[in-house]
Amino acid sequence: MLDPNSRYYNIETAQLEQGGRSVRYLTRRMLPALAAQTTLEEYQAAGSERLDLLASMGYGDPLQAYRLIDANPVLHPSELLVARRRIRIALSRL
Repeated sequence: MLDPNSRYYNIETAQLEQGGRSVRYLTRRMLPALAAQTTLEEYQAAGSERLDLLASMGYGDPLQAYRLIDANPVLHPSELLVARRRIRIALSRL
Protein backbone atom coordinates (compact mmCIF):
# COMPACT_ATOMS: atom_id res chain seq x y z
CA MET A 1 0.00 0.00 0.00
CA LEU A 2 1.14 3.50 -0.76
CA ASP A 3 0.94 6.36 1.68
CA PRO A 4 -2.11 8.60 0.96
CA ASN A 5 0.26 11.60 0.69
CA SER A 6 2.32 9.92 -2.04
CA ARG A 7 2.15 11.32 -5.56
CA TYR A 8 1.59 7.72 -6.69
CA TYR A 9 -1.31 6.97 -4.33
CA ASN A 10 -4.07 7.13 -6.96
CA ILE A 11 -2.03 5.59 -9.78
CA GLU A 12 -3.40 2.33 -11.15
CA THR A 13 -1.42 -0.87 -10.94
CA ALA A 14 -0.90 -3.32 -13.77
CA GLN A 15 0.43 -6.84 -13.93
CA LEU A 16 2.94 -8.39 -16.33
CA GLU A 17 3.10 -12.15 -16.81
CA GLN A 18 6.47 -13.27 -18.13
CA GLY A 19 8.26 -16.60 -17.92
CA GLY A 20 5.90 -17.94 -15.26
CA ARG A 21 6.40 -14.87 -13.10
CA SER A 22 3.86 -12.25 -12.30
CA VAL A 23 5.14 -8.72 -11.70
CA ARG A 24 2.87 -5.93 -10.46
CA TYR A 25 3.84 -2.36 -11.24
CA LEU A 26 2.46 1.16 -11.18
CA THR A 27 1.31 2.62 -14.46
CA ARG A 28 2.74 5.92 -15.65
CA ARG A 29 1.95 9.03 -13.64
CA MET A 30 0.81 11.85 -15.88
CA LEU A 31 1.46 15.40 -14.74
CA PRO A 32 -1.62 17.50 -14.06
CA ALA A 33 -2.21 20.20 -16.67
CA LEU A 34 -1.12 23.64 -15.50
CA ALA A 35 -4.59 24.98 -16.37
CA ALA A 36 -6.14 22.36 -14.07
CA GLN A 37 -4.41 23.86 -11.03
CA THR A 38 -5.61 26.76 -8.95
CA THR A 39 -2.86 29.12 -7.80
CA LEU A 40 -2.97 29.50 -4.02
CA GLU A 41 -0.08 31.96 -3.89
CA GLU A 42 3.23 32.82 -5.49
CA TYR A 43 6.57 32.95 -3.75
CA GLN A 44 9.68 34.75 -4.97
CA ALA A 45 12.74 32.60 -4.50
CA ALA A 46 15.81 34.05 -2.85
CA GLY A 47 17.99 31.34 -4.38
CA SER A 48 19.00 29.65 -1.13
CA GLU A 49 15.79 27.73 -0.34
CA ARG A 50 15.11 24.02 -0.43
CA LEU A 51 12.00 22.59 -2.07
CA ASP A 52 11.06 20.55 0.98
CA LEU A 53 11.06 23.69 3.14
CA LEU A 54 8.97 25.60 0.58
CA ALA A 55 6.52 22.68 0.43
CA SER A 56 6.30 22.69 4.21
CA MET A 57 5.53 26.41 4.12
CA GLY A 58 3.04 26.19 1.24
CA TYR A 59 1.35 22.85 1.88
CA GLY A 60 2.20 22.10 5.49
CA ASP A 61 4.09 18.95 4.49
CA PRO A 62 7.69 18.77 3.20
CA LEU A 63 6.88 15.53 1.34
CA GLN A 64 4.60 17.51 -0.98
CA ALA A 65 7.56 19.15 -2.77
CA TYR A 66 6.59 17.31 -5.96
CA ARG A 67 3.47 19.52 -6.11
CA LEU A 68 5.71 22.58 -6.53
CA ILE A 69 7.39 20.92 -9.48
CA ASP A 70 4.03 19.91 -10.97
CA ALA A 71 2.72 23.50 -10.67
CA ASN A 72 5.67 25.16 -12.39
CA PRO A 73 6.84 24.50 -15.97
CA VAL A 74 10.41 23.34 -15.32
CA LEU A 75 12.43 20.40 -16.61
CA HIS A 76 14.54 20.03 -13.46
CA PRO A 77 13.59 20.87 -9.86
CA SER A 78 16.72 22.98 -9.39
CA GLU A 79 15.28 25.50 -11.88
CA LEU A 80 12.76 26.53 -9.22
CA LEU A 81 15.43 27.68 -6.80
CA VAL A 82 16.95 30.39 -8.97
CA ALA A 83 17.02 33.79 -7.26
CA ARG A 84 14.01 36.02 -7.98
CA ARG A 85 12.05 33.26 -9.73
CA ARG A 86 8.31 33.31 -9.01
CA ILE A 87 7.30 29.90 -7.67
CA ARG A 88 3.64 29.01 -8.04
CA ILE A 89 2.06 27.19 -5.10
CA ALA A 90 -1.02 25.57 -6.57
CA LEU A 91 -3.84 23.18 -5.77
CA SER A 92 -4.48 20.49 -8.36
CA ARG A 93 -8.11 19.79 -9.28
CA LEU A 94 -7.65 16.11 -10.07
